[in-house]
Amino acid sequence: MKTKVILCDLDGTLLTSDKTISEKNALALKKCREKGILVGFSTSRGRSNIKPYEEKIRPDILICNGGASLVYGDKLILTQTFTLEESRKMLAAAYQICGENAEITLDTLDKIYWNRKNDKSTSYDFSALYDDFKDFSQPAMKICVQTSDPEKARQIADSVPGCDFLPFSDIPWYKFSSGKATKEEAINFLCSYLGISGEEIIAFGDDHNDIGMLKLCGKGVAMENAIEEVKAAADCSTLSNDEDGVAVFLEALLSEEK
Repeated sequence: MKTKVILCDLDGTLLTSDKTISEKNALALKKCREKGILVGFSTSRGRSNIKPYEEKIRPDILICNGGASLVYGDKLILTQTFTLEESRKMLAAAYQICGENAEITLDTLDKIYWNRKNDKSTSYDFSALYDDFKDFSQPAMKICVQTSDPEKARQIADSVPGCDFLPFSDIPWYKFSSGKATKEEAINFLCSYLGISGEEIIAFGDDHNDIGMLKLCGKGVAMENAIEEVKAAADCSTLSNDEDGVAVFLEALLSEEK
């Protein structure tokens, strides 16, 4: 079946370890677009945290916040958020379970908020706006809490029915989102919107929240640096994110389709 869409996770997949897109990866995606294939990002990052990559690739599709928002062209076609009440419950639970010094980030549709002004524990996004989350007044698309304790994460998730939570493999944080805010749910919606099948999509990933996406799409490709669970779920693999793995796979694909 002819490939119609290519979806790339960002961190650990399309991005190198220094958080850039190599010229080889950019060129491979450009060639795919010239062949009429739609190109997209499918990432846990919020929209405001991918702007430099958008400018370089000009993707047709953006799945952001782990599936909480879906943009096709210039049009926002899907959003999945916590309600304001659910957002406040989650934030209160995070402080109660992880302590008053808990480090938290929160994504809305177009902004990222962080409850640390200085000495942030990761370089997630130093442009994030400060908020102490004591009286937050916007519904969250995604909330992340610094903890590596799965039981604490489960307790936070239990504060809101239907909450989905996953760890990050490279940092001691957990991501919390609506149970419907997954990459695979966004892809199903995209397929319906475009009138295509998941079999016509190639997806690349490396981490926990890529597993459903790789299983759903016609060809799920694991990076060499992916966690073992991702490799087990994928149809095939490619080189690492620091070895232009996405480009290497796509160049072979384009060669086969000539």
